Formats: sequence, C-alpha cells, structure tokens
Amino acid sequence: MSSNASTLYAQISSNPEQTQALFRQALQDPNGAMESICGLGQQLGLPVTPQEVREHLASLEDEDSQRWLVKARGGL
Repeated sequence: MSSNASTLYAQISSNPEQTQALFRQALQDPNGAMESICGLGQQLGLPVTPQEVREHLASLEDEDSQRWLVKARGGL
C-alpha cells in the first residue's frame, strides 16, 4: 500500500487547487485533512491509511512536503 501513498501524493501534487485546499484544511484541522486525503485515496482506488500517508510524507525531501509536516504536525 505504500506505493498507493506515493501515487496518491503525485496525483494530489499535480492539482495545485487540490493541494492548496488540503494544505489550508491541514492548518485548521489536521485530522480532517488526513481524513480527506484517505477519502480521496478511496475515491481514486488508491486506499491508504493515515500511517502510510505520514510515512510517505516523512520520506520526502522536498521543501513543500516538509512544510506540510511542520505546519500540520498534529494530524499529519
């Protein structure tokens, strides 16, 4: 399933509006953002668990991804 997290991340990253919406949600409601990410994965046939999403984000080295972790640490 970790490959699902990678594929889902790529899909979300390719849509700037969706990326910004999830980032804004993560700032206000980190757990809700995680639910949205996992729900989106379900809709796209890429089921992921919150732990898989956290692990994938932690494995990324780009600055934007690390921003997610710093700003939304509570749920992500």
